[in-house]
Amino acid sequence: MSQRSFEDIVGEEHERFRLDVYLAEVIEVGGWTAGSRLRDASRSYVKKLIKDGLVRVNGGVCTRPGRTMTAGDKVNVEIPAPPPALPQPENIPIDIVYQDSEVIVVNKPSGLVVHPAPGHFEGTLVNTVLFHCPDFQSPGTDMTRPGIVHRIDRFTSGLLVIAKTPRAFASLSEQAREHAFDRRYLALVRGEFPEDCGRINVPIGRSISDPSRMSVTGIKGREAVTRFEVLERFVRACLVALVLETGRTHQIRVHLRFAGHPVLGDPVYGSTDYSAWKHDERVASALASLHGQALHAERLGFIHPRTGQEMRFTVPPPPDFAAALDALRSLVSC
Repeated sequence: MSQRSFEDIVGEEHERFRLDVYLAEVIEVGGWTAGSRLRDASRSYVKKLIKDGLVRVNGGVCTRPGRTMTAGDKVNVEIPAPPPALPQPENIPIDIVYQDSEVIVVNKPSGLVVHPAPGHFEGTLVNTVLFHCPDFQSPGTDMTRPGIVHRIDRFTSGLLVIAKTPRAFASLSEQAREHAFDRRYLALVRGEFPEDCGRINVPIGRSISDPSRMSVTGIKGREAVTRFEVLERFVRACLVALVLETGRTHQIRVHLRFAGHPVLGDPVYGSTDYSAWKHDERVASALASLHGQALHAERLGFIHPRTGQEMRFTVPPPPDFAAALDALRSLVSC
């Protein structure tokens, strides 16, 4: 299928909508529709169209996803040809922590998307697993995300297990549904919790003001519980360990923001203003060099789908996270 065009006149029902939200509702792109379960991916895709200069409003190119629409606005969109129906193998370097005939455990770097979706049809973890695992059987019912039973955000690093066979997919999917995985995250956050440990128990749903984000006061909020433990305290920051009792979208990042201790390096829910450390050049430089949020899936445990053996893995934070942590520790030792 070749590139195609979309044209529309904004109606009163979309008055004052953001441009990206409006387009996600009215455009169907190769089967990805705003009303489907891939709504988030659709909005991400139209944002990319906007930022790539493929959207015109009243004849002029508009690269602002947040532009407010007015009834009568004329919108034109150039929609690129869709990608291959199934993800293709790609030789992308990946840190394989463990692999056998049933499962593969990887240490995902920050910046790598887990599976194909609008805006990210190539260069994902799925693409690289297809390349590195010749015996991969593409299990599951959704062939755009074969073997994927759990995810972490694009700019979160750390451990993921992927099923290589239908038996492994069934077992790991059930463990994920029952929250039976042993997962622990590390995060560098702004400020210091007064408590040494605790639970954040507030529902998470779609943000009313910005549907591309999640919020504790969102639409149709669902139960969300995060346990935290303070591991180290620094000047104006601390290192915390986190365990999820539920698995909502962006749960840790939203909960820590709600608690008043956003994740450092998180441009959406967290903190990228490092002026508080402007007199500590090493700390400010290390924080500014973070490749996304300082959030790392450090530990992963599960029951092996074939042997029934308990498997547990741990990996240290990536270099940018470790450098920021070392810099913050230097303030305490001074």
